[in-house]
Order: sequence, then structure tokens, then C-alpha cells
Amino acid sequence: MIQRRQILSGAAAAVLFGAGGAAAEDPYPNRTVTFLVASSAGSGTDIVARMLAEKMRDDLGKPVIVENRPGAAGNIGAAYVAHAPKDGYTILLTAGALAIAPSVYEKLSYDPMKDLAGVAWLATVPLILVTSPKSSIGSMQELLAAAKREPDTLTFGSFGTATPSHLAGESINQMAGIKLRHVPYNRGGAPMDTMSGIITVSILDAFSTMPLVQSGDLKALAVTGPRRLQALPDIPTLSEAGIPFETVGWHGAFVPAGTPAPIIERLNGAFVKALSSPGMADRIIAGGSVPIDPPVTAAQWEAQFQRDVASWAKVAQAANIKIKN
Repeated sequence: MIQRRQILSGAAAAVLFGAGGAAAEDPYPNRTVTFLVASSAGSGTDIVARMLAEKMRDDLGKPVIVENRPGAAGNIGAAYVAHAPKDGYTILLTAGALAIAPSVYEKLSYDPMKDLAGVAWLATVPLILVTSPKSSIGSMQELLAAAKREPDTLTFGSFGTATPSHLAGESINQMAGIKLRHVPYNRGGAPMDTMSGIITVSILDAFSTMPLVQSGDLKALAVTGPRRLQALPDIPTLSEAGIPFETVGWHGAFVPAGTPAPIIERLNGAFVKALSSPGMADRIIAGGSVPIDPPVTAAQWEAQFQRDVASWAKVAQAANIKIKN
């Protein structure tokens, strides 16, 4: 048994640091590392990716570049990485829609749970439930009461069908026994229609919506997640408002399944170090996200991802949400 462990340990070390005479000249990484962002430039995930790339260049000792491959709710970028070489040089940085994809898409060219391996949990991305500042609804309790008085007449906007904001709204419907009608906005427009009162409420990402709340252009009723946002400490969570729903969006890093464990551990350590660098937490908070504290291992992040897949699947199945593709 001892001899077998020594052999395995030596094999793992060879993957990360090279073997024999190549040890000194061929360690991981020995060339440019690519962050493949599954959303467009300027998105929340893209901004986090570029902040981390700056810090991780020094730790990894090689260039770290950011490449955007948006489309199909992140599935184009995710599929690309799922089929990339298992060598740690192509890393997917994506958002929580990845955990929803298996339960809502009829066809995917990859399996998020089998073809990708978790590397690092970068931040959570709470959603904010907002209404017009002119609305008579001033709290979640008032929204729920109005929805019960006027069944199937009030509306909620989201940033697209089968997105975290859509499923969060369906969770509210299921848990409160109400029926807010869903209005998807695939190309934006929900904030303006909410301000004007065309739709009753919207469930939007904190990154883009928080400035509108802070300026008074939108009125916040609740945020998703287990704790309040530091930037909006007076806004209760859904759980505090009586809706026990705490699943949140996130930014996370993945590599192709089958990437050697030592490489995944090396990358996890580099991400954790970058996330804990001075000022990084403040920059993440300023962008409407919440840093992961304490940091988690790659195995812990993989387990959390699996839990999120199961959690979103229950909501999607109960609401009968399916996307034909």
C-alpha cells in the first residue's frame, strides 16, 4: 500500500512539475493561460475575469489572457471549454446559468456535470427584486398581498427565459402560492419598463441594477442570497421577507473534466490568492457581487455546483420550463 501511494504521488507530481530531465524546463504552466469568458465584454463575469487575470499573471508566471465567447446563455463558451484539451490552459469563467442549463435545454452539446470540473468559486451574484419608485408596493409583504388580491395580473420581468432571475421569480410563485406573470427581456428594457410601471416588479442582477436603486430610479424590495448586500444594508433578503429561497447566481471557474488534479489544485490556489489580494474584495463588492469568504477548495466548489444544479432543477421542473434548441 505504501509503495502504491508513493507511485501515485510521484505520478501526480510529474503532471504538475514535469518528469525526469524535463522537471526543470517543463512545469505547469509553461505557456499562456486563457480565461474563456462565456459572456460578452463588460459583463459581470468579464469584469471579474479581467481583475483576476491581472493578479494571476504574477502567481502563475505566465501571461493570462481573457477571450470572450458569448451566446446561448453561456452555452457556446461552456461547450468550447468542455471539449478543450485537458491541460489547464483553457479555463471557463462563467455565471450561474450553467447550473440551470441541464434541466431546461432539450439538447446540449456537452454535459455540465460530466464534461466540466469545478476549479474555483469566485463570487456570488445576488439578484434584486425592484419596482417603480412611484409604486404603492413598498415591501415584499405588500407585493405578496397584492398578488393574492389580484391573481395572475401582476407581472415580473427577468433578463430572459430560464435565467436565474426567471427561476427566482418562479420560486417566489411556488413558495408564496401566488402567480406573478413572467415577462422576459432578452435584450434589456426591464429596468425602464419597471421604472415606468409597465411591469409590476423585475428581478435583476445587482451589478447593473444597484446604481439605479442607489439613485432612486428604482425601489428595491428584497435581495436573493443568505445575507444582505453590504452596498444595500437596509434591503432584506427574500428569506427575511418570508420567502425561504437562498440560491444565488455566481461567477465560477471550470476546466474540462479529466484535467489532472494537481493542475486544478494549482489553479484553485492561484484564484484564491488573487481573490484575497488587497483591495480585491472591495472591487468585487463595488461591482454588485459578494466575495466568497472563507475561500473554498476545488472539491468544495464542485459539490456546491452540483447542489445548485439540483436546486434549480426542482424549480424548473415545477414551473415546466423548457427551451427547444
